[in-house]
Amino acid sequence: MRRLAGLLVVPLLLLSAACGSDDKGSDSASASASAPSKSGFPAITAGAKFGEKPTLAKGSGTPPKELKTNVVSEGDGAKLKNGDAIQVNYLGQAWDSTKPFDNSYDRKQPFDLTLGAGMVIQGWDKGLVGQKVGSRVELVIPPDLGYGANGQGQDIKPNATLVFVVDVVSGKPVPKSPKGSEVAQDNVDLPKVGTNTDGKAPSVKIPSKSTPPKKLVSNYVLESKGEVVKGTDSVVVNYVGLLWKDGKTFDSTYATGKTQTFPLAQVTLKGLKNGLIGKKIGSRVLLVVPPDQAFGSKAQQSIPANSTLVFAVDILAKM
Repeated sequence: MRRLAGLLVVPLLLLSAACGSDDKGSDSASASASAPSKSGFPAITAGAKFGEKPTLAKGSGTPPKELKTNVVSEGDGAKLKNGDAIQVNYLGQAWDSTKPFDNSYDRKQPFDLTLGAGMVIQGWDKGLVGQKVGSRVELVIPPDLGYGANGQGQDIKPNATLVFVVDVVSGKPVPKSPKGSEVAQDNVDLPKVGTNTDGKAPSVKIPSKSTPPKKLVSNYVLESKGEVVKGTDSVVVNYVGLLWKDGKTFDSTYATGKTQTFPLAQVTLKGLKNGLIGKKIGSRVLLVVPPDQAFGSKAQQSIPANSTLVFAVDILAKM
């Protein structure tokens, strides 16, 4: 079963996680943001304060072969843990360049992710764990924790060492399960979703003799009293996705034990986006997505063309 998160959301540069070993550690250091670095980190020559768009100098000498983390300025918030939903601003640049290949400051919109969920390159997941909310961190990421031998597009060459300045804007733990009240599932022509709240995947039983609906279905399974989701929100979810035709699971965050963060404005699967807007944080929702609001006539990985999709989604938090 292959993860489909990249097909559900408009891919940003950092959403393409590269392969690499899991045993790379990190070195930490402190350095002045404005003075030339004495510890192997390219200097921040302008925009040194948290929240300002930084300017990075070119790296000097041979880049390090292991992940290095430099706390430029330490915040006073909670330490980040794997599984936290976080928002960051960032600027990325190759070690041997003075030209950034990407940054969120110009977009004026922080980047949302679930830390440790594999949504980003490994250097990010490893380098940001333990950092405090409100901190500015500089990361030097070797190729095997970045984009490796393949590189990324025209801006990141194969085997490039990357440098990032990251401002940790916010971070919070994510509940393991929804906590809403059970809602009757009395339509025999729709799938039935389990109501367990133990953090494990709910059961989904698709009626074998019913015709799939032609319009989007978005029904509560567990309804909370949380805040209503807006189209501009980023939501942290667990979900399982199945094919109506044969009930086979094509994707599940529960299988990996890692939630996903969906910026709804960037979600390309129309039925998924529309089905979550207006629902309450802390709820479990059944979505039945007809082909015209899914992938239509185009097959995607294990999803045949013209498939009706069924999702059980736990809306755990919003950013």
